[in-house]
Amino acid sequence: MKFSHQLVMTSLAVLVLSACSSDPSHRRQAKDDFEYLNTPEFKEWQAPADAKPYLYDDFVIPAGEFNGELGRDVDIRPPQQILELVPGARTETNINGEVTLWLLRKDEAVKVWETALAMLQERNVDIVKQSDNLVETGWFSWISADEDVELGSRYNIEQLEANNRFGFKISLIDWREANQETPVSATNKERYNILMTNLVMARYDLDLREEATRKAQQLVKQIPISMGTDRSGLPVIIARTPYNVLWQRLPELLPSMGFTLEARNQSQGTVKAKYASPDDSFWEEIGVKPVDLKGGTYTFLFGDLGNRTSINITDSAGKPVEEQLLSDMAPVLAAMVEK
Repeated sequence: MKFSHQLVMTSLAVLVLSACSSDPSHRRQAKDDFEYLNTPEFKEWQAPADAKPYLYDDFVIPAGEFNGELGRDVDIRPPQQILELVPGARTETNINGEVTLWLLRKDEAVKVWETALAMLQERNVDIVKQSDNLVETGWFSWISADEDVELGSRYNIEQLEANNRFGFKISLIDWREANQETPVSATNKERYNILMTNLVMARYDLDLREEATRKAQQLVKQIPISMGTDRSGLPVIIARTPYNVLWQRLPELLPSMGFTLEARNQSQGTVKAKYASPDDSFWEEIGVKPVDLKGGTYTFLFGDLGNRTSINITDSAGKPVEEQLLSDMAPVLAAMVEK
């Protein structure tokens, strides 16, 4: 499933049923024919006048009204699942297919609301009406391999508050197929309410991860770096930060020092890189004397020491560099981390 305004996210990939035919309807419809639709209606059984039938209530079919689709109109695709990407949130889908996201904290609900508004603006979606707690959107367009035509939908997005909970509700209010407005089926109403909800949830999750990355980068900039020894007593550079935190900065940190990354393996703690000494302006800018390291390929070895990380360097032959070279490299690392 892709959104015409480039709302393409792997976390929102819509699973469709495979089919040998390229006809989109074959992905939505049951296999075989629909002759059962031609079955004559049942008639009440008439017992002979002199018979005394005994009826079992176990087999009585209760009366009722069926409002769903029949035959080719029955959509056999698996229902959409709401992505649980907002921590602590609970979701409800009512009989009308409307989706409500409930949170315990108002600030989180406000953030989800602001995320939805930002997403609408970024995707150039028209706003028909807007108040403090309600937004009526213009048309979204949806294109899918398992749909015959381009689909469109409009939504009400609403903020709610009830029983010390704070809600965010999405309701599909208009529907069109091939640019023609038409009544929406119950299946599509629920399906595309959930898809819209997932777009907001995915964007919220993306914002959280980007914020976490920014915070991690700030932590990395405050890492003390000095010479020390590893658990074997060998000289190494010590970075006073957890291994995973330092690893996130390496793709940015090492190239800034003149290393071109060639291979990385986080589980083994190795980075293979080719070194070319920066020019004089680099050393003047960071205020550190140039390191006497010859150009060539080196391997950085990172060790997890709990709340610290050890750093060692070997040459192309696998031989550790001299302790003095490590000592000269430590202030360079410290200067680049702080930038």
